[in-house]
Amino acid sequence: MKPKNCLIFGASGQIGRNLIRKLTKNNYKVTAITRNYHQKAYVLKTQANPGYIDIVECNIFDESKIRDLVKRADICINLIGILFEKGKINTFENIHEKFPIFLSSLCNEYHVEHFIHLSALGIEQAIDSLYAKSKLNGEESIRKNFKLATILKPSVVYSVDDNFTTNFMSILNILPIFPLYYNGETKFRPIYCSDLTEIIYQVINQNLKSITIECVGAEQITLKEILQKLLKLIGKKRLLVPLPLLIAKLMCFFTELFPKPLITKDQLKLLRYNNIPSGKFKTNFDLNLPSYTNFDLEVEKYCYMWKEAGQFSQTKHKDHN
Repeated sequence: MKPKNCLIFGASGQIGRNLIRKLTKNNYKVTAITRNYHQKAYVLKTQANPGYIDIVECNIFDESKIRDLVKRADICINLIGILFEKGKINTFENIHEKFPIFLSSLCNEYHVEHFIHLSALGIEQAIDSLYAKSKLNGEESIRKNFKLATILKPSVVYSVDDNFTTNFMSILNILPIFPLYYNGETKFRPIYCSDLTEIIYQVINQNLKSITIECVGAEQITLKEILQKLLKLIGKKRLLVPLPLLIAKLMCFFTELFPKPLITKDQLKLLRYNNIPSGKFKTNFDLNLPSYTNFDLEVEKYCYMWKEAGQFSQTKHKDHN
């Protein structure tokens, strides 16, 4: 039987790379889309056996090329998303609205078997956030264009390749004081990257269509608790100081000037709202697709990079045991 072709946009990110391995191991062929072949292909090639992956360089605004790719796909998966805007092209409207609208329309036009779109958890109430509004608008348009679409709404995704735990540990490793926005009370249900890709695989394997799934881990943790856990794991002591909102906004004004800002004004707005299941949709647990990975135990596997002794702290730990 000929393997089904999964077309993946956002293939070179942490979720995309893990998903490629999961799908190709289970006899799916993957067409991985990347913006820069020379920069990303050498990594993507290692994620699957020869013959099971094609790597295509493509700008997501190249309509004719994308049309040709979608035409030949059995399953289309959109993992593309941005946390902050950069320039006139990488905007929330372009990435979270216009592109998913175009992609879902093509999937409908060419009768693609399944369209899976990655959105975000905890955005329904965050109406003052441009990020949240763009994500919601994208979801609404997808539902109109492709009624069989599956929309996944994960909480923060963590792994050794993330921009969440690794960024925090890098900053905590340097700064003696770390600001707590909204007293660090924002709640999360972090999900391990491999658990999320397992959910995506099962959505395909079990043919789960016309559904929205909130994807969460087993543990509910506040932002302050996450920082405390990371500090304990890297063996550091830092002051976690609640920051008045006015000062936090002023700080964002300066951090937004960096190429990769620690926090933006829009992200500050998002932090007002909990990143936990809304109750409006089924979760992965409701669908018997649980995520039981323990946050502390998983981060411990790669946190040594931020410890005093670096990789040698692993040896010390093993010898001590």
